[in-house]
Amino acid sequence: MEKQLAKVNVIYILLMCFIVNSFMLLKNTTYWLSIPLLLVYLFILLFAGVRIPKTMRLRLVTCFHGAACLSIFLYTAIFSLIYHAILGYFKIPDNYWDFVHSFAVCYCLMTVFFFNAVICVYTTSVQLGVKLRVFGIIFGFIPILNLIILYYILKTVYKEVEFERAKDEINKNRKHLKLCATKYPILLVHGVCFRDQKRLNYWGRIPNELFINGARVFYGNQQSAVAVKDSAEELVSRVKEICESYGCEKLNIIAHSKGGLDCRYAIQNLGMGQYVASLTTVSTPHRGCEYADYLLTKIPEKTKNKIANFYNTALKKLGDHKPDFLAAMQDLTASACAEFNEKHPTPDYFFTQSVGSLLPKNARLGDAFDITTRFITKFDGTNDGLVGQDSFRWGEKFTLISSLKNYGVSHCDMTDLFKTNIEGFDVREFYVELVHDLKERGL
Repeated sequence: MEKQLAKVNVIYILLMCFIVNSFMLLKNTTYWLSIPLLLVYLFILLFAGVRIPKTMRLRLVTCFHGAACLSIFLYTAIFSLIYHAILGYFKIPDNYWDFVHSFAVCYCLMTVFFFNAVICVYTTSVQLGVKLRVFGIIFGFIPILNLIILYYILKTVYKEVEFERAKDEINKNRKHLKLCATKYPILLVHGVCFRDQKRLNYWGRIPNELFINGARVFYGNQQSAVAVKDSAEELVSRVKEICESYGCEKLNIIAHSKGGLDCRYAIQNLGMGQYVASLTTVSTPHRGCEYADYLLTKIPEKTKNKIANFYNTALKKLGDHKPDFLAAMQDLTASACAEFNEKHPTPDYFFTQSVGSLLPKNARLGDAFDITTRFITKFDGTNDGLVGQDSFRWGEKFTLISSLKNYGVSHCDMTDLFKTNIEGFDVREFYVELVHDLKERGL
């Protein structure tokens, strides 16, 4: 793909360099020539690189088009600056207006071309993230810094398109295998402080990846921040509803974070076990979080209530009808989980497993989990940014995803919440393999 892009870009760059700097030629010949030049300009503006990714996804095509245009812009801008420096040397001061008009035409055409490219990239790229977008806006007009930012933007976008195109090809070639077509449907159960929403999916790109590979996927739809027993009651109703509506006897449950505790409570106390074919907990604090005990003990009551009111108000807007942030946090303490585990032994009549991940101590400087990882390490040891390593293990099988190239996999990376492509760990493929294993087990 890079070779194809290079060939196309050379042609487009040469054309763009000629078009945006053609004022003097048009002035000395005929302005009718401007019509075909303008048409070529519009063609490059709208279609540069659109056929190269070879994907049916409009988002990826648009994203690659924007990156291709940015590449063309970069080289054309360099050439245009050199050209106008030479033109200014010969035209100023005797033919000052020739230089001004030429520069103005070039600037206007390049500005339109640049913003078209930026809009395409900013609105379609997932991997750029907030930081690169903000840096692009802040440093976009500062020489040298803007070139550095542009380099990283192009590198990120080209890498993203290539990765996604490769995944499309993989899924296309194996679609007939239906790797994730399990006997029983998949139920994804979210963790604390989040709701199952279509526009901002807690599980990122995972559900679609499972669906493409043959899975039937449902969501827990429980409230985001209530006590474990209250979430469990909602989950029982949801599970029964799915089984009755879709004629399935059981479900394979994959639960993240607090959702794992919610499911364990529902199975042990509310009779949900008869509807469960398997339970996989991901990043669940089965032995709680020592730092939660510390914070809930040390933070003054007045401050805790203010924090709780803030979250409860926000969570009501998300859809919770009776959120209780403090109750949810209390159930995640190490002391509460120790008592919980005494009353809720691991079921032995269906398959159980757990998954955890780790971040290094110096996790991704500037990321949300950079500070929390360092803080939690003092109480819970090595962790994923929210839960300690010793708290993950539960069930018949345990999988630990270790740090990769000093990057690691965070608590939220395990649900693809931020849709980050992590070098060395493909979260979507991980879930495909996980669900495929359930299928192989006859579940």
